[in-house]
Amino acid sequence: MSRIHEALKKAEQERATFQAAEPETLPIHPEAAAPSPVDGHADSADARVQTAVIAPTKVDYLRFDDLRVQCARPTWHHDPDTNVFLNPDTGSHGAEQFRTLRSRLYQLRAGSKQPLRSVLITSAVPAEGKTFVASNLAQAIIRQPDRRALLIDADLRCPRLHVPLGAPLAPGLTDYLRGEADELAIIQHGQEGGLCLIAGGSEVTNPSELLSNGRLQELLDRVTPVFDWVILDSPPCLPVADASVLADLCDAVLLVVRAGSTPGAVAERACQQLQGRPLAGVVLNAVEEAPAYGSYYYYGSGYGTPDAKGSRR
Repeated sequence: MSRIHEALKKAEQERATFQAAEPETLPIHPEAAAPSPVDGHADSADARVQTAVIAPTKVDYLRFDDLRVQCARPTWHHDPDTNVFLNPDTGSHGAEQFRTLRSRLYQLRAGSKQPLRSVLITSAVPAEGKTFVASNLAQAIIRQPDRRALLIDADLRCPRLHVPLGAPLAPGLTDYLRGEADELAIIQHGQEGGLCLIAGGSEVTNPSELLSNGRLQELLDRVTPVFDWVILDSPPCLPVADASVLADLCDAVLLVVRAGSTPGAVAERACQQLQGRPLAGVVLNAVEEAPAYGSYYYYGSGYGTPDAKGSRR
């Protein structure tokens, strides 16, 4: 009887050992396939089984060099009238203001505990110059060595971001959001350097629904790591709700206010509309005393809600 008892006890111990070890054949982390530290080695057959089971899934990500080769490559025809870096009439003053704005963004990034890579450019009402600011901010960024910027036209009601670049309108963001094109089909790289564009795309009748369907978040998650900055041009925030939807997807928001044009009360309402979003500051556009486009001043050095004069609240 003692031998039978010992045999049963040994079988029970072996079964318990096997059950304890069984989950290790499906480890989550690759290091689980390493030889046992107790034995100092692993059986070759077992090691082959474990390696086959725990082989990590290949991460599907984009690299800029691959993107530049595979994305759309139309010929762009830059409009010098809307590009302060190409327009001799503005002198160096306009370009310098955008370099200052660029520096402010880098300062914000350095002082922020949160990631800061995607920036939404909006305004209170139409015709305040948000598309102009978005385009020239990207131009300022890519003039630094080895910097890459992606412009996204998220104003699906009146897409104009392709115009300063002389780029095609479609395929673009709407085509991606409707599932009719992938990111490589809609990203354009039309010049040497680090600037890419996602234009507005084909005309649609349901822009708000498209911006809220989840695909834009997927797109941003996929392309943002490829670029130093992703800049989105959005509709004005007071007439429609699109800017509020977009602000929730971005790391920071810049509000463009046109000097001598935007009433203070309207700018105040726009700031209230963006409450709770990462409003980083206000760009005062088209100051009268400077030639052509005027001065472009940036107010605000951190996250918060600026008032119509740009002071922190």
